[in-house]
Formats: sequence, C-alpha cells, structure tokens
Amino acid sequence: MLKIRPLLHSDLSAIMKIEQRACQFPWTMGIFQDCLKSGYVCWGLDISNHLIGYGIVSVAAGESHVLNIVIDPDFQKKGYGNYLMRYLLYLAKKHGAEIIFLEVRTSNETAHRLYRQLGFNEIGIRKNYYPSKKGREDAIILALELNEDYQYYFPSPNIKEKTA
Repeated sequence: MLKIRPLLHSDLSAIMKIEQRACQFPWTMGIFQDCLKSGYVCWGLDISNHLIGYGIVSVAAGESHVLNIVIDPDFQKKGYGNYLMRYLLYLAKKHGAEIIFLEVRTSNETAHRLYRQLGFNEIGIRKNYYPSKKGREDAIILALELNEDYQYYFPSPNIKEKTA
C-alpha cells in the first residue's frame, strides 16, 4: 500500500541507506537532522511501511525551494518520483508558496524530463554548483508558479507496478 507521510527522526537510518544508494554525492546525516529540526516540509513515500523515497522543501515569504527529492533506485522510473513531487507542490502551495524553485544537475535527464512535464521553466544556471567525478557540475535553476487551483498538483497515483 502506497502512503505519503511526514518524515520522522526514526526514519534517518532508512533515509541514509537510500541516499547512499541513489546519490553519488549524498547528503550527510547531519544535513537531514538539521532539515527535520528546522521545520522544513519533510515527507516520505512508503510502500507497505517501507520507505522508498523522500522530499524536503523549504517555504518562506511566499516562496518555496525543493532541497532534495530522492527515490530508492529499485523503485525509480515507475512514477513514484512524479507522485512525490506533485505532493510536494501541493504542500508548498498549502504552506503559502506562490512559486517554487529547484536546482538540477545538467546531466540528470530523468529529472529534467519530470520537471518539464510538471511545468517548470529554466530561469538560470548555477556554475559549478554540484560536485562531480570530474570536479564540478553546473545546476539548472528551474521555477514553477503555483496557481490558485493547487489541487491540480496532486492527482491520484498513477504508479507502474513492478513486474517480475
């Protein structure tokens, strides 16, 4: 059963396992602890009480910023990232955001495709923003204006079931 829920400190071990598996340059435990302490919007995606992904968003002064969104590699490319991202958009709007920003690696084509489908627009580049195996990698800055009808951003899940 698919469930979206707030992240808890007790999720940190599972978060770190996913982060290590999914990210070449993972966040540290301390960063996640700070996000939970700071009151950021921190939500997890569970299947049968097993954490498979998470997203962290900051919201202040009518603006929101996606800080991190990760799906366990075993569950990627099945619609879970889209589902979680749409929920984060819904939450950002619910918390008063009128616009949401994020950065994405120039090399992350899967994420680019998702964000374009959701209506994000490129607004700039951050040079040498991310570490990479070859030194540094640029980030594309994307933005999406959150219109008044925020229910649009969180439809029913359309998840592709894992097939054997």
